[in-house]
Amino acid sequence: MNADTGKSQTLARQTIENLVREEWGRLLAALIARLGDFQLAEDALQDGLESALVHWQRNGLPRSPAAWLLQTARRKAIDRIRRAANFRAKEPQISHLMELDAEEMAMEETPEIPDERLALIFTCCHPALEAKSRTALTLRTLGGLNTGEIARAFLDGEQAMAQRLVRAKRKIKQAKIPYRVPESGQWDERLHTVLGVLYLIFNEGYFSSHGDAQVRVGLSNEAIRLVRILLTLKPGEAETEGLLALMMLHDSRRGAREDASGFMVALEHQDRSLWDRGKIFEGMQMLERALLRRTPGPYQIQAAISAVHAQARDHDSTDWDQIVQLYDELFRFQPNPVVRLNQIAALSYAKSPKLALEQLGELEQELAAYQPFHATRADLLHRTGRINAAEVSYNRAIELSSEEKTRAFLSQKLGRMLRGS
Repeated sequence: MNADTGKSQTLARQTIENLVREEWGRLLAALIARLGDFQLAEDALQDGLESALVHWQRNGLPRSPAAWLLQTARRKAIDRIRRAANFRAKEPQISHLMELDAEEMAMEETPEIPDERLALIFTCCHPALEAKSRTALTLRTLGGLNTGEIARAFLDGEQAMAQRLVRAKRKIKQAKIPYRVPESGQWDERLHTVLGVLYLIFNEGYFSSHGDAQVRVGLSNEAIRLVRILLTLKPGEAETEGLLALMMLHDSRRGAREDASGFMVALEHQDRSLWDRGKIFEGMQMLERALLRRTPGPYQIQAAISAVHAQARDHDSTDWDQIVQLYDELFRFQPNPVVRLNQIAALSYAKSPKLALEQLGELEQELAAYQPFHATRADLLHRTGRINAAEVSYNRAIELSSEEKTRAFLSQKLGRMLRGS
């Protein structure tokens, strides 16, 4: 192999990797819009990528790699339909695809790839699909992550994840879930579902302490990228802006959340000089833009809570009264005991741990099996001098923790308390 051939092969591979990373969702969305079939579109696009690797290594890159790939994938879809058992029923579909192909061949300029990603986002996040399937399908179709990458992110077996994705695509087809952006009357409800899926992806990468660290960072970054895409496709949505602000403000603290040994560091002990000021600035800017629209929502309020932390010089100078008030606002949108638990934790700094402990008792029945409830109670008991009771609560929190790093973090806090340090 001579040097020119090696360079051509390297360039072809790099171009394909970039296309999968940056254009996979747009190409797949355009194919699904034409074919009306998730699995056929994905198989055809994969066939197109294999052809691209062969042709581009041999002949060099086309003028528009993305357009070449889309056209090739459509032709691969035609080939697959022709080989299918129900070929005759799909002859009109083949005729339409062939006409489209002929029109593009006759054009002097490279045709622009239609952007159907907004419809794809809403289809992947349809409420009829199981929650975990929505997340996996969004990462596969919009993010271009392969099945193995998604499986590793969620600690699932690759075969199990592959079956989950197949079932999700089959459900879309059998239930005739529409491939379109919802009408105005359904918009708010469906957008909330979409944002919930994207936030779940981010949280899996940010808050989960199991799995490979690089996989987790990549998952959070992918969630941020998908929210940016959503904002590009449908700008001016305050809650989408609020979610991006929340993600950026959370992510700004990533570098301070673990010490050199990999142990978790509580917010009050984090070295704030390690917080990413660029991400904080972007998050604050995005939050201000969202709040100016005067259509408040839970993601904007959560971002505002994170913003209060970001603006504080240290833990003690945090405006805890404002955080307590913001949790009151959040409770109006999300009236659940977890919101109250977080508010009580803030109240312990705004007023006193004794008052917070009194209010915590109201949540005991609902949150008896919730690890953060027992961790919070242990902290409050410790701060009010009730060491023996705090030890019991710490041990219960450790018992309920499913992740090793969380258990180690709580065990470390328990040990320090018992040593009086």
